[in-house]
Order: sequence, then structure tokens, then C-alpha cells
Amino acid sequence: MLVRYKKALEKIAMGLISLMPQEKEIKRLMETIQHYEQDEKWVLYLWKKDDEYVGAVGLVEQDAVATIQHITVIPSYRGEGVAMEMLQELRELGYETIQANEETESFIQKCIPILKEAD
Repeated sequence: MLVRYKKALEKIAMGLISLMPQEKEIKRLMETIQHYEQDEKWVLYLWKKDDEYVGAVGLVEQDAVATIQHITVIPSYRGEGVAMEMLQELRELGYETIQANEETESFIQKCIPILKEAD
């Protein structure tokens, strides 16, 4: 289940986003979190499975288009379809188009055909 980010989840969100290769530096990670907190077009969701946060998907929204900035799943849950579930739930939230930025493009391009099949 997607849970919208709030300040109380900051440490969890930082831990999840730090799994992305470009977010290893603490300074960049702090700037990223600030974007999600301060820019209303930047939206961050955490994926909660049972009682544990196991993934995160961050996007920039414009109209009904979601440009995925960050998508990550903790290693012990990778390969179980968690990222696909997050993207599918984004579609259910009303994001008609899901696209990637440079850093998420290779992964998102693999997911788009699967999402279209599910329609």
C-alpha cells in the first residue's frame, strides 16, 4: 500500500532513497528530501507491506503525468514485484502517464509494457 510521505517518516524515507546509486552522498540525500517536503509538485510515497516500509517511489507531477525521480525497494524484497505494485497503484491514484527521468529510465522502460498489459 502506498503511503504519502510526511515528516514523521523522514528517516525511513532517507534510508530507502539512499539505496539509489545517485543518492549515496548525505548532502544530496538531504536536498532530495527537502524537495519532497517543500515543492508541491514533488511527491514521495512509501510502500508499506504488512507493518514494514519496503519501498519508495518519488515523482514530479504535472497534470496527470508522473515523472519518476526515485524508485527503490529494500534488497530483501527485490524480485517480488513490489516496484510494479507501486507503479500500478500510482496509476490507480490517477496518474495516467508514468514516465522516467534519466536515472530511472532503464528500470521504468522495463515496467511500462507490463503495466500496459495489465490494463
